[in-house]
Amino acid sequence: MDKVVTSAAEAVDGILDGMTLTVGGFGLSGIPTVLIQEVLRRGTTDLQVVSNNCGVDGAGLGLLLAEGRIRRVIASYVGENREFARQYLSGELEVELTPQGTLAEKMRAGGAGIPAFFTPTGVGSQVSEGGMPWLYDAQGNVVKESPAKEKREFTVRGVTRDYVLEDSIFADFGLVRAAKGDRHGNLVFNKSSRNFNPLCAMAAEIAVAEVEELVEPGEIDPDEVHLPGIYVRRVLALTPEQARAKDIEKRTTRGARPPVAQDDLPRPTTTEEA
Repeated sequence: MDKVVTSAAEAVDGILDGMTLTVGGFGLSGIPTVLIQEVLRRGTTDLQVVSNNCGVDGAGLGLLLAEGRIRRVIASYVGENREFARQYLSGELEVELTPQGTLAEKMRAGGAGIPAFFTPTGVGSQVSEGGMPWLYDAQGNVVKESPAKEKREFTVRGVTRDYVLEDSIFADFGLVRAAKGDRHGNLVFNKSSRNFNPLCAMAAEIAVAEVEELVEPGEIDPDEVHLPGIYVRRVLALTPEQARAKDIEKRTTRGARPPVAQDDLPRPTTTEEA
């Protein structure tokens, strides 16, 4: 039951060229930075990556992307990564864009052993009708596009409409980051890092979690567990330095306010003046 490994190398052992990885995070919140860096160090390539987004230039999955290690990406948002756009439009990277909620459900359903499901999301668009560019050539021509998907009509709460069939996602490895975890693999996530990390672990045959704080079994209240340890195969405890090292995707600062002259301050009103 003790799933703790002693190094990042041991944590990602078994990830081979050509495998499919689900990678947690929402923007740069909750990305498994240490595990990604170890995959980068090992030289693993030709990867298919499933993640909400593909990091940013110079951080997260953007590191693997910059080294040409990723062959195909299934994601819902890619707007913060210039290298991603360059590779996609120049024919170096295959991209399957998926509605965000559908992507989440494709992983959750995979973790539940459900091979496919029907959803109304995307009906009437290229999501269901096909024709969404997946791969370009170097001249900017579309050489591979999404196929049309099966549709069926269902009546839900008295409303009849079309639904599109979506295949679930089943990955070889899942890399996630948790704020807290115990030796049995029970995990707790911090705020928006909970959006995709649990689902990425669920969809993977082997889920690996890097945790900022490792505690003993029983120290996490069962009612506070966000992901049960049954979904997690390996746990890597981060050092305090690794836990603190977090990139900020967008930093907004405000300059110092100018000093206020005493004459501009409101003057207290006395009882007589009132």
